Amino acid sequence: MKLLFVLFILAVFIRRTLFLFTHLSETKPFMLKNQFQHLLFQKSLSKIIINSPASRIIWLMILLAFKCVAIEAQTAKTWVTYNGTTAGPGQGKNIVLISGDEEYRSEEALPMLAQILAKKYGFTCTVLFATDPKTGEIDAMNQTNINGLHQLKTADLMILFTRWRELPDSQMVYFDQYIKAGKPIIGLRTATHAFNYTRNKNSPFAHYDYKSIVADWKDGFGRKVLGETWINHHGRHGQEGTRALINGIEQNKKNPILNGVKDIWAPTDVYTVRDLGDATTLIYGQSTSGMTAQTPVNLEKSVMPVAWTKTYKGEKGNVARVFTTTMGASIDLVNEDLRRLMVNATFWALGLEKQIPERANVDYVNPYNPTMFSPGLFKKGQFPSMYEWK
Repeated sequence: MKLLFVLFILAVFIRRTLFLFTHLSETKPFMLKNQFQHLLFQKSLSKIIINSPASRIIWLMILLAFKCVAIEAQTAKTWVTYNGTTAGPGQGKNIVLISGDEEYRSEEALPMLAQILAKKYGFTCTVLFATDPKTGEIDAMNQTNINGLHQLKTADLMILFTRWRELPDSQMVYFDQYIKAGKPIIGLRTATHAFNYTRNKNSPFAHYDYKSIVADWKDGFGRKVLGETWINHHGRHGQEGTRALINGIEQNKKNPILNGVKDIWAPTDVYTVRDLGDATTLIYGQSTSGMTAQTPVNLEKSVMPVAWTKTYKGEKGNVARVFTTTMGASIDLVNEDLRRLMVNATFWALGLEKQIPERANVDYVNPYNPTMFSPGLFKKGQFPSMYEWK
């Protein structure tokens, strides 16, 4: 991008110089001032187009520069990797975290979580983003592009936080292979409705659609793999938060995922959840009558599961551990115990439950200032490289 800017400025400078000197001999002295004013203050470059060979060469340079930048954007690395920096229990384990939602700022939440897992516990974490294929810029509203999914081939765990994506088959094939292999999965918030096929309903991966009617894939990936698809907002969206109620039965069983987890309040509302079958509910959610942790719960509304575990069997019989929570927006993860729940779930999903600390350290690695959830509030002009280690 810097190269493009330099070439552009250079081209404009040369063109203006050419214009001046090619017309200077024909310009009367009293007109010279007006020529300079025209050159310096014109509103459109089209006013100084010159049909000279030199001018054409300069414009060709500009076009080639734009083309090179476009090609670079399409092939550049549009993800960020945090190598495990400590000899912790996660050493040698690869986690791929996939962001891509319009509203809950997964592009902010997952880098923060990945940094904690890498810096404090030794996991190697790669975060993928929804990006503009032309520029490489993070674009939460782009539902059709997440580069880097090939890294699922070597992943030990996938952490998914997407919403209504419809990725090209060339990308989805890696997701499909991961699911079929029966590897562990963690789903956050909108992962219950991760996919929505409206453009290519004949795709071989359309059965992942959150409202799928395909036999044996009713309600898609969310229901089949995670335990539930999108049903509705149980709480009033944007008006009620979620107060976590720990399942005392699991707590009494010393379920290690609940180690150090005591006090969770999240600004996002409770989702409607149906019968989860053989899943184990760890935490229930009660709607709060307001958007602060101090507001009382709304006793007129029933509780709903907001965090649970289950298993999923892959095509070859491998049984994957699955953890799902309907919390997890970037603003939710300001809550320390919710971050602790996510770290504990990561250990558990990878079969490392015996190494879950009694109270995991989940302090931020880089400064964390999440954006409030809303489709229109995602930060534009952001690139994956901005989430590198500081």
